[in-house]
Amino acid sequence: MLSRDLYSERMKASFVVEELTSIIYGKEANERRKKAFKEALNHHDFDVGDDICYLDRKEYYERGLKCATQVATWKRGMNFKSEVERRDFSMILGVFPTGFSVHHSMFEPTLKGQGTKEQQDRWLPLAVDYRIIGSYAQTELGHGTNVRGIETTATYDPKTEEFILNSPTVTSTKFWAGGMGKTATHVVLIARLITLGKDYGPHAFIVQLRSLEDHTPLPGVTVGDIGPKMGYAAVDNGFLQLNNVRIPRMQMLMKNFQVSPSGEYSRVGSPKLIYGTMIFVRAGICRESSYVLSKAVTIAIRYSAVRRQTQPKPGAEELQLLDYQTQQYKLFSLLAAAYAGTFVGDYMLRFYRESMEKFSQKDFEILPELHATSAGMKALLSDRTASGIEVCRRCCGGHGYLAASGLPSLFGDYAPATTYEGDNTVLFLQTARYLLKCAQRAFAGEKLPVGVMYLVEEQEIRIAKSSDLTRPEVLIGIYQNRAKQLIKAAASKFQSNQEKFSEAFDAWNASSVQLVACAKAHCQLFAVKTFIETAASKVCTFGVQRVLKMLATLQALHGIVEESGSFLQTGALTPQHAEMALEQTLELLKLIRPEAVALVDAFDLPDFILRSVLGRYDGDVYTHLLRSAKNSPLNKQEVSDGYYKYLRPLLKGSKL
Repeated sequence: MLSRDLYSERMKASFVVEELTSIIYGKEANERRKKAFKEALNHHDFDVGDDICYLDRKEYYERGLKCATQVATWKRGMNFKSEVERRDFSMILGVFPTGFSVHHSMFEPTLKGQGTKEQQDRWLPLAVDYRIIGSYAQTELGHGTNVRGIETTATYDPKTEEFILNSPTVTSTKFWAGGMGKTATHVVLIARLITLGKDYGPHAFIVQLRSLEDHTPLPGVTVGDIGPKMGYAAVDNGFLQLNNVRIPRMQMLMKNFQVSPSGEYSRVGSPKLIYGTMIFVRAGICRESSYVLSKAVTIAIRYSAVRRQTQPKPGAEELQLLDYQTQQYKLFSLLAAAYAGTFVGDYMLRFYRESMEKFSQKDFEILPELHATSAGMKALLSDRTASGIEVCRRCCGGHGYLAASGLPSLFGDYAPATTYEGDNTVLFLQTARYLLKCAQRAFAGEKLPVGVMYLVEEQEIRIAKSSDLTRPEVLIGIYQNRAKQLIKAAASKFQSNQEKFSEAFDAWNASSVQLVACAKAHCQLFAVKTFIETAASKVCTFGVQRVLKMLATLQALHGIVEESGSFLQTGALTPQHAEMALEQTLELLKLIRPEAVALVDAFDLPDFILRSVLGRYDGDVYTHLLRSAKNSPLNKQEVSDGYYKYLRPLLKGSKL
């Protein structure tokens, strides 16, 4: 039964929801989404089931495998224009992370990015058609971020033209690789290449783990699941130990590095191309972050429209949670962040594709900027999404704590994104290193990349009245001035520490708090600028243009209010301006209030994707909350076994 509150909310919208949905996903991609959803809803095998929150680990894994294999079957018959579309299809219909996730996000991109044409011709058709399932094993028990420190070895034997793979220590055990525990047949393994007695450091190899006949581990391969985690119950993250496992020479990925039959090592391409796969994955994480955050915001806003609490005066109807200003402040800022992340993610994927075209022409000038931007934006957006899911859960009160709300599992499944593919603090420091180099170039009067031109540009910002703080050029200028000052301060701190410490690492470590701060400021500027400019560039009706502009403005103003200290500290704003920013933020909350439910509807997330009793499209929250409670396995017996074993003796006064 459709909630009267949700019906009323949808009637308030001033724009066409379907038009905004097409802008979010792109017209053609949106049509494919609708077709895929229709296919899923008509296919019984794809039914996730209402009991999913009551499944144990084994059942959860198998349910995920069931859905993943069904998606794989559909993909075989679809004509995708790019691997990004293939990845997005898996993300949208994957329902939750499964043992296939790394196959799509890491295994296939690595084969394409680091394999020769011959290797791609051999392995990619098998992977794309799911005749093999891949994983990616880099992290070890003893080494994560420090890739150069990994211990797994691949020693070349020129007599047999094979590599001999070994895990020489306990800490060299590969750990955490998604899908490797029970699903994958193959893995891209990162191991130290040793040939003719010389260690050339980490390189990538294709290794078969399991028989394609009966899925049993091959000789010398010890592989398994690492056990329960905070989230990712359907993903079999694995461990791997290798004992004298031999693979043919041509199973080293050789697009950029080669080992000849006699064992001679050589570089045949640019080592810089290795970054391509990593950057693609990080760009994908940026896009995925907005998709996940949109789920959490949809659940919280729909529930806040249905849930009523506290009478404003005796005899009056209780207020919707969405009418409380504090609820609006928390949720509408996250709504804006979800939209911003969508456009930033799209920009990052375009940036990646355009850069790869230049790389193919041996033009690597843009690589440092691409690497720094993808690292920083992955860190910023994944941090924002992980914290945002928790805010949404709290906004749903006690019911948000229920597994059936969908929010606990959403948080548990997404939280690892803040550490995988680079710990976020480390990634911000990588961005900061790039920014310091740009600051040095600016000081020397050298040409700067477009993304950091603000370091040498003078920004004159005039704010006569509070409404001036809604002008795009003013907001962008404020963020530019703050980033510029924080970068200069970090550069100055690092320089002084270089004079203080004899070791470069000590100087860097002693400056790291300021370095992270300047990197975050730069990335926040990038997000604000991208959203504002993208929203303004969209060809759409006035209603859609209006709500996009409001969200872009809210994103910028909310950031100023939340981090007013750094804006004041750097002189980017005065205390009076900070007050004006809060005033305009609160005015925007009023304008967005009647559009809120329609704005989350535009994400077009069916109930079978949300898996939330609180975020249902029909808003019939309480009926489904009670139904979910009755389905608890503990309710299958009117009197539990625990009563007879423990409770009854206690109640009867007997000794256990």
